[in-house]
Amino acid sequence: MANQNILLNFDRNGANHTLENYLKRKGYSTLSEKIPNMKPEQVLDEVKKSGIRGRGGAGFPAGIKWSFLPKDSDKPVYLICNGDEGEPGTFKDRVILEENPHMLIEGMILAAYAINAKHCYIYIRGEYGFALQRVQQAVDEAYRAGYLGKKLTGANYSCDITVHKGAGAYVVGDETGLMNSIEGKKGQTRNKPPFPAVEGLYQCPTIINNVETLASVPWIIDHGGAAYHSIGTEKSSGTKLLSISGHVRKPGVYEVDLGYPFMDFLNKDCGGVIGNRKLKAVIPGGSSTPVLRPEDCEKITIDYESIAEAGSSLGSGAILIIAEGSCMVKTLEVLTHFYHHESCGQCTPCREGTGWLHKIVKRIEAGQGKMEDLDLLTSITKHIAFHTICPLGDAACGPVDSFVKKFKDEFIEHIKTGGCPFGGKFVRFQERV
Repeated sequence: MANQNILLNFDRNGANHTLENYLKRKGYSTLSEKIPNMKPEQVLDEVKKSGIRGRGGAGFPAGIKWSFLPKDSDKPVYLICNGDEGEPGTFKDRVILEENPHMLIEGMILAAYAINAKHCYIYIRGEYGFALQRVQQAVDEAYRAGYLGKKLTGANYSCDITVHKGAGAYVVGDETGLMNSIEGKKGQTRNKPPFPAVEGLYQCPTIINNVETLASVPWIIDHGGAAYHSIGTEKSSGTKLLSISGHVRKPGVYEVDLGYPFMDFLNKDCGGVIGNRKLKAVIPGGSSTPVLRPEDCEKITIDYESIAEAGSSLGSGAILIIAEGSCMVKTLEVLTHFYHHESCGQCTPCREGTGWLHKIVKRIEAGQGKMEDLDLLTSITKHIAFHTICPLGDAACGPVDSFVKKFKDEFIEHIKTGGCPFGGKFVRFQERV
């Protein structure tokens, strides 16, 4: 199966971040050639026809999300690009931010035109210092060239973009926490409803989309929503950026058509598991998605439905490969430590529960666990999941439940032998692009 290059359609060794390079690749041509002849609702219709689903993890159809904006509001509309890429194992948006930021900017202008947003924000993870620098340079170039500001080049429309640096909190990856951060408040999430489309940034209608989602818009408008929908599967259309890391020969960021066989991707595109070792486990969509065993992966394809049927989620497209010889208990200890550390403390079940989860898993890994600890872990996750304002609590529970279920024998062995049979070896999830 041949994969399309919609987002990675450039030589990644070149100076692709510059306006000069982007224009050579016909950048901003969609804005200057299509928009003068299209009404906002026509742009929205093409995005709906494309069937593109949010690429940040939730997978909600972008066009439908845009349609939730109130038609009779007299308040300004805001568009926010969520570049707070903090999910462990995820680094695909970083490629766009650092290497092709003008594609994102053009996509945001098109999206802003469709929803009548005059002011946009690009919120970038605080740890992404180089990406922040590249995006700000690109925004400055776009202003100088007339693609941003009053009466954009090639379009009778005005649009401003502000680049906002995050402060390092994982929880602001949630859209309401992100809005609080932009407003200068503590990076904690809000109760919903009201939803951002009705009452978001500064209590105004707001649309928040992922970097990858918005960067796909120029191609969709240029080629048509139907052309985009013809790629992938009926329910999972288009291409997907994947971050793959862990025990894999060729880690990095790849673009594949949705519906691509997972094992082909791992073995043919990524070179298989390192050291000719056997595959032990796969976390298919970021650290919060349930772990899969090798037999779960044999027939799955990379799309939302197939991975869901296997018991997990495509999530952000961050694939973590774990080889034989790794300790799953130690791996879970690392993950539970992350979620406990990143809990904002607003909700009691998450604040207390994530700490308990980490404490118990750490105890088991150290050989000091008890058999009843396994039931206790399950009991705690039931009291955290769906009892918090934001999804962080749910995210912390997914790995615990699936690790204990899929690799229960390892947990029991740690408890019975009073130690780790693997010497505490685990996958260190690194961002190797």
